[in-house]
Amino acid sequence: MSETRPETDARRIAAEARDRVRFEEDALALSDQVYRVARHLVGSREEAEDLMQEAYARAFRSWRSFTPGTNLRAWLLRILTNLNIDRGRRLQRTPDMQPLEAGDYYLVDKLEETGGPIAHEERVDQRLSQDNIVAALSAVPHDFRDVVVLVDIGDFTYQDAAQILDIPVGTVMSRLHRGRRILKAQLAEEAVV
Repeated sequence: MSETRPETDARRIAAEARDRVRFEEDALALSDQVYRVARHLVGSREEAEDLMQEAYARAFRSWRSFTPGTNLRAWLLRILTNLNIDRGRRLQRTPDMQPLEAGDYYLVDKLEETGGPIAHEERVDQRLSQDNIVAALSAVPHDFRDVVVLVDIGDFTYQDAAQILDIPVGTVMSRLHRGRRILKAQLAEEAVV
């Protein structure tokens, strides 16, 4: 009888190891999607990589809490979103002391190069650099930005976004509407000369 107990323990350990490997493979297969959402939640590639790395580290530490057969992508993005919310709260408590760089004056530099207002025929999306768009998105409050990123950029349904953010679908729709309005105003300020 003492021989069956070590054998049972060995099988249990082997099964757990297989489950963990399967979980990690499935989670890493979603890394492009997780990075894409992270990139739109934060202001730079480096921050997105850090946020994604932290999300995967937390997911791998907590892999046993994932229920197999449920939406792994939503579970990972919920972790990512929670980490981003925590990051935003930390940033709100500390003032931004970043020096301005040349890229921060894109539209001003463009005006100086052309000697006046940007030609009316030029498309608005050509007037805005990617940094301007990311800056406008990061100016949207977290609650609204998270919904905009998930639905408009991440192509999630309202139901998926509600599950990821752990809020009602009606709240997703309301925040999406308000978030889009705020983003539109931010982009208009950047594009209007």
